[in-house]
Amino acid sequence: MKLALPSLLFLLASTLIAQPAARPKPPAATGAGEEADALAADAAAHIKPDRIATYKTVGTVTLGISIFNPPGHTPAAPKPGIVFFHGGGFNVGAPSNFYAQAHYLASRGLVALSVEYRIRTRHRTTQREAIMDAFSAMRWVRQHTAELGLDPRRIAVAGGSAGGFLAAAVTTLSGLDEPGEDPTTSTRPNALILFNSMIDRGPDSRAFAKTHAAVGDQWKTVSPLHNLYPDFPPTIHFLGRADKNITVASAEKMKAEIEKIGGRCDLHLYAGQEHGFFNYGRNDNTHYRLTLLETDKFLTALGWLRGPPTLATELPHPR
Repeated sequence: MKLALPSLLFLLASTLIAQPAARPKPPAATGAGEEADALAADAAAHIKPDRIATYKTVGTVTLGISIFNPPGHTPAAPKPGIVFFHGGGFNVGAPSNFYAQAHYLASRGLVALSVEYRIRTRHRTTQREAIMDAFSAMRWVRQHTAELGLDPRRIAVAGGSAGGFLAAAVTTLSGLDEPGEDPTTSTRPNALILFNSMIDRGPDSRAFAKTHAAVGDQWKTVSPLHNLYPDFPPTIHFLGRADKNITVASAEKMKAEIEKIGGRCDLHLYAGQEHGFFNYGRNDNTHYRLTLLETDKFLTALGWLRGPPTLATELPHPR
């Protein structure tokens, strides 16, 4: 029996999101996934966006999108943009998780946005609502390009961990919308930037057993890796070789599959690094800087940024 996608997503969410209800508060990031993302959100909370706009209201819940503008930016002169989705296992986290990256990229000439979406500890929700919010946020951005001063042909989406899945989902999946929402506005970006992101829920993945238990043979509908398409947007993925949540094999497979259809996928692997290694405030910020510098170079190669990176001195790239 085939299930409608909203029902399928509900089953997937109820099966996969079995996480502690309370946010752990360790003294320092430990590489345990959502802890590192939550700590990064705290570390960057002092950075303030230019403004926060409401992109969606669901019942009594109002969801915002934090906006960082380039110096002197006006809507009359459209700029490239980037939309960030924070990590935290759909359980914890906040848009400030990516405020440091957003602030830097705005200084380089991008309109940078960071999305608030529903999470378990704050809204008592599951992955289902988070995915619907991600689709809503991307549609809002595309519907407000004139107001935001965004070039609709140069909008990147980025995310880490759970947020990386959301970034990959709005790029590849369909039919996972808020009930009643008009799906005619595309959610697909023009570039994809992933930080230790789950992109494979197929038979070779760590997530397959739970995914198959929830949705059976319809697992492809919730697996970004299995929904690639011609003219796939240029992609870059950062992953630690010691990540216990995301396998190097899955990232290498996505790179190979994108390149097989003629697309670009840069993969940067970091020796000894665990999940959340790229976060602002993690250790001495070495890998925050390394991944942000590579992001800058990637966007410069696409013609979206000009000139050399301005994030201090480039550090050696461990392989």
